[in-house]
Order: sequence, then structure tokens, then C-alpha cells
Amino acid sequence: MTALTDRDWRLIRDDPRNGAIQMALEEVAARTALEDDLRTVRVYDWEPSTLSLGYQQAPETVDWEFCAENGIGVTRRQTGGGGIYHDATADISYTIVAPAAEVPGDLMDCYALFCEPILDSFSRMGVDADFAGAKQDAIYRPSCYLRDIHPAHDIVAPVSDPNATSRKISGNAQYRQRDVVIQHGSLSFDLEPDAHIGVFATDDLETGTFTDRVTSIHEQAGIDRVEACECLEDALGEWCGATEGSWRESELEAATELADRKFGAGAWIRDREVLDAPGGLE
Repeated sequence: MTALTDRDWRLIRDDPRNGAIQMALEEVAARTALEDDLRTVRVYDWEPSTLSLGYQQAPETVDWEFCAENGIGVTRRQTGGGGIYHDATADISYTIVAPAAEVPGDLMDCYALFCEPILDSFSRMGVDADFAGAKQDAIYRPSCYLRDIHPAHDIVAPVSDPNATSRKISGNAQYRQRDVVIQHGSLSFDLEPDAHIGVFATDDLETGTFTDRVTSIHEQAGIDRVEACECLEDALGEWCGATEGSWRESELEAATELADRKFGAGAWIRDREVLDAPGGLE
């Protein structure tokens, strides 16, 4: 297999955008990887704060009124798992996009490869983090941070202190589309337990349930958010030898169109139905 650094990669230190655009940009990056032989790693924020539903998640699990009252957007990811509340300042997200032919075909091997820079970034931040050592049962399955913790792709901290309880600090997921592998993930920079719980339609959770299961970069290392983002960006860029890059205007236009008919449309968010493209073309 050709080394990642022998390929053309760009690192995008992205602007904050709404959830629909952020999800659409991943599919646009997949097209660019196939059609223009350019792979993408990026770090991004959500503005406004957004709940991203897992692909199979039932809309009845969402407290739509809470989201509306608190200005929280809602979209649906292509990946499975539970919903993630992406706070505008307490969440840090990333994406890796590469042709499937260039990465391991085995899912677990691909997770191991694509999570290398994520673990490296935590080390740079001073966070004692690693993959979970063992599976933990779900507390509340509609929530990503409270569902099963899986050693293959869930990262916990701290891991070296035998007297400390390891808690989840990052969730990562993959999907394949048009012969491209897309991995995205959420890193918990800080804790916003009221919102993490409030976005779900349940009265059975308390904030302590969330804080007992989840930790954050700020709690573990005390660094500021700018430094944390830079650590993640630099780790991703060095991992694949990426050059500094940005979205092309045509990509942003394509993402806006896709967001309108898919990731920002009620038909997709509630029922996983994609509206027809203009002229009936996909």
C-alpha cells in the first residue's frame, strides 16, 4: 500500500458553519478525492450548536422544542450511532476523506489508521487518552456519548492512572460512499451536560449521568480551545503530509445545494429521504 504522505492531501482549518453545510462538505470532499485526486483532512466547528442524529436514529428521540428554544440546529449524519450535541465552543470536530482503494479494507484496521492522528493530538494536548480498553454497556442509546463504548473507535481518558475512572472523550465513525472512506469524529473540549441531555426527549437522565461517563480536554489538560484545535490540525496535517488548503468556490456552492435538499431538509432529518436534485439529476 502506498504511504499516505505520497498522495496529495490538503489540510483545511475550516470556518464555523451550520450542521447541514458541514455534513454536505464531507460528500463534496469525497467527489474531489475521486475526481481530482485530492484528499482532505479538516478541523471544524458548528455554528449554531447542532444535534447530529445517527443515520438510523428515530426522530421521536429528539426534544424538538428544546432545540428550537435554545437555537440548536438539527441534522442527520451518514454514520450510525447515537445523536451528538455539537456545542459551538465545547465540541471540536474533524473529517478525514480518502479513496477506499488507498486505505485498509478491514474496518478495524482502517479505524486504527485514521485514529492515529487523533490519539497523537491528545498526546500533544497533554491528555492521557487511548482507545477504550474494554466495551462498556450503554446508559442511553440515543446519545452517542452515553451509548456502548467500543474499543475500536471510542477514546477515553485518563488511561494510565489505575485509581482514576476512564471516561469517554471522543467518538469516531466511518462510512464509505462512491469508493471513498469518510471518517469524522467529535472531541469533547468542554462539558455542556444540560444541553447534551436536553436535546433528547427523555426525563430519565440527570446531568450527573453525563459527567460520570464523559470527560473533556479542558478538564484533563487545562489548555485553551485555540491550542487544542491547533494540536488536532497539526497532528492531522503531519500524519498525511498535507499542505494548507481551503474549499474551492465550486465546492462551497455544491455543498450549499446539497445541504438544501438533503442535510438541511426535514425529509432527510426526520425520514432519511433525499430531495431530487435540480432537473432530476443526482
